[in-house]
Amino acid sequence: MAKPKILVTGGLGFIGSHTVVQLVEQGYDPIIIDNLSNSKEWIRAHIEKIVDQPVSFYKADCNDRKSLRHIFEKEENIEGVIHFAAFKAVGESVEKPLMYFDNNLGSTVKLMETMKEYEVKQFIFSSSCSIYGNPEKLPVTEDTPMQRAESPYAYTKQVCERMIEDAHQSRVPFRTVILRYFNPVGAHPSSLIGELPLNKPNNLVPVITGAAIGKYGPMAVHGDDYDTPDGSCIRDYIHVLDLADAHVKAIDFLNKQNNVNQVEIFNVGTGQGNSVLEMLNFFEEESGTKVPYSIGPRRPGDVVQVYADCTKVNTIMGWEAKLTARDALRDAWNWELYLKNNNPE
Repeated sequence: MAKPKILVTGGLGFIGSHTVVQLVEQGYDPIIIDNLSNSKEWIRAHIEKIVDQPVSFYKADCNDRKSLRHIFEKEENIEGVIHFAAFKAVGESVEKPLMYFDNNLGSTVKLMETMKEYEVKQFIFSSSCSIYGNPEKLPVTEDTPMQRAESPYAYTKQVCERMIEDAHQSRVPFRTVILRYFNPVGAHPSSLIGELPLNKPNNLVPVITGAAIGKYGPMAVHGDDYDTPDGSCIRDYIHVLDLADAHVKAIDFLNKQNNVNQVEIFNVGTGQGNSVLEMLNFFEEESGTKVPYSIGPRRPGDVVQVYADCTKVNTIMGWEAKLTARDALRDAWNWELYLKNNNPE
């Protein structure tokens, strides 16, 4: 019996690569699309080493309708799509908002139109807790009102969610799960895949590990005067393995639904917030390595604090986070050491 085909856009990226591994391990046949704008092709070989089998890959851009059609026609009977492909750096989006609107919105429109054309049944959309802005009440639930987005990146996620809901009002032939993730961190315990920023990183954990290993000099903590216990921003840090598992459970959930035109939204986090300075301390304790840092000014686009209420995803999808921020920091450090010692380029 043929395994169900799941198209994974951005499948060589951080979250995408870990999800591809979990899809294979759970009996699915993932097909990767990636334009390599923020990933490396050698990640495919590392995925194949972990799962001990070949994985289909197309170098293509989701903004290229012709390429999408070619892949959908060649692969035949794609049952679902997980859409990770997007630009995602908050700071860069503030500097280059039009690039973010063009890429993140345009690719989602073209992908959904192609899915509709080829009658794909399931859609998992990668959204973000950034859509909540600076929430008035914590933890945030799926019903927490969206505030004005603090960055163009966050705004693209708000608009994409609205586009998906409007498309369902027009009776698109697929069921959708929107996963609003909090802050993905960590790496695969094999140390063969992990977060791989091609330029100087923006996300906290590769900034910490990069500073600890001497890649970039001291890291900057963006503000210590926020209204939080230690003055630094608070986030809900979720291990990438737990997040990958949520995507597989989302497909399993959609397989059991009868309503063709359904949209479900789930927060995916740990339900616990940690500050930037706490994460620094955790890392130093787990790794035994000191991190050089300095306190810098606040960064435009940053939310003060946000963490999840995960009751809905726990109850309806049967998913819950199993790994801790400390687990993630340990795995991320091992990945950083692997990159230093092996130079996989």
